[in-house]
Amino acid sequence: MILITEFMDQAAVDHLASQRATRYAPELADDQAAIPAHMADIQALIVRNRTQVTAKLLASAPELKVVGRLGVGLDNIDLEACKARNITVIPATGANTLSVAEYVVTNALILLRNAYQAKDAMVAGAWPRAACSGREVAGRILGLIGFGAIAQKTAELGRALGMQIAAFDPLLPSDHPAWQQAQRCETLGALLGLADAVSLHVPLLPATRHMINAQTLADMKPGAVLINAARGGVVDDAALAQALRDGRIAGAALDVFETEPLTAEAAAAFEGLPNVVLTPHIAGVTEDSNQRVSAMIAERVMSELRA
Repeated sequence: MILITEFMDQAAVDHLASQRATRYAPELADDQAAIPAHMADIQALIVRNRTQVTAKLLASAPELKVVGRLGVGLDNIDLEACKARNITVIPATGANTLSVAEYVVTNALILLRNAYQAKDAMVAGAWPRAACSGREVAGRILGLIGFGAIAQKTAELGRALGMQIAAFDPLLPSDHPAWQQAQRCETLGALLGLADAVSLHVPLLPATRHMINAQTLADMKPGAVLINAARGGVVDDAALAQALRDGRIAGAALDVFETEPLTAEAAAAFEGLPNVVLTPHIAGVTEDSNQRVSAMIAERVMSELRA
């Protein structure tokens, strides 16, 4: 039996169902207390980022062999508990890279141009031309925190628009070929002081939690914009909202949050801010990437079950 607790491309679901008994129940992501009751007879579990695959949940699935992740982040999966049970964890590495890269570059364009929030004023009779003139991205510096595969694809798209690329990644060897196309910053502060648009590409770890905070926001170049399509918790959202209200930075786009969906308190921090874009964790989810991610995980999960 295969259990799928979050949305998946229907063609991939049908492919799985044609080979193994499959229970497709994406509504369980909103009722996670009910998931253990579905786990007793499953050999494979397929999730996105909302299902919390904890040691306690794993204990309710004695036959579980594989966890497929419809995405790349693994912070919602207890990897040590899976390792102890010899459960294989399979992320969809590379399948949504382009979608995330396009999201980042799109928001750099939106935030730097500052032209797309004028509808209400125009409908009301205003003509805020000067306020909406904004800046071009060409010639400006795209700063990437973390320089793995998604950040490198983002850099490729940024260069195509005429942007200069800078990156901070102490884990990427200095002789890696990617550095031939980017300025290597030795410290986070150096990157923040240089970049016109900053994009995060790091996992959520103790070392990265709130790495963008009141102090590091103060280190950013005046007028810069921030984009977080990595993981909620890497940015201190309350400190970011204050920096936006104070005009310390020019704008921000957030696709990920510490609590998803947003709590009323978290949402309130961004009320009345015209210079912030909020999206519901969809940077890596397009119709195209969903098909790629779903097909990849379906095939790799079945391969693992057949092994």
